[in-house]
Amino acid sequence: MSLETEKNKEIALSVSRSILNGEWQKLDLLLDKGFTYTGDSAVYTRDQYIGFMQALKDAMANMTMEFTHVIAEGDLVSIRFVTRAKNVGKFMGAPATGKDVVITGQFTRRIEGDRVMEEWQTTDLLGLMTQMGFGTLLGYTVVAGLLKKQAPRPARRLN
Repeated sequence: MSLETEKNKEIALSVSRSILNGEWQKLDLLLDKGFTYTGDSAVYTRDQYIGFMQALKDAMANMTMEFTHVIAEGDLVSIRFVTRAKNVGKFMGAPATGKDVVITGQFTRRIEGDRVMEEWQTTDLLGLMTQMGFGTLLGYTVVAGLLKKQAPRPARRLN
């Protein structure tokens, strides 16, 4: 494997580690100013992405991440993740449940130089909402699916 490919893998993993550790300034440096995120029916700018990740960190305590598969080719790095946490705050419109949850998914990040330019992610949201409870699943389904109500755009906090 080339040194460039190894460097890209490390940059891609550094984004997740920064989120996990709440290192928002470091995350800011890793993401290009024109960074875009596309995943789970949402498209976010860099600041919206950071805001979404801040909200995730607020809602989930004792968060850990395992990267079970890391595959890189050229400027693309694909990572399968398993996140474990306790739901202690409101998340995606659902109230805190106090339950332990496991979140699985996969993302691909495109690297240019020392920055992440784009991310595409797929998360098992049905699995997450099911773990949080029937009321959460039903509420999310009614609001997002039946009423076609869009969640407010995430707002980045300046820390």
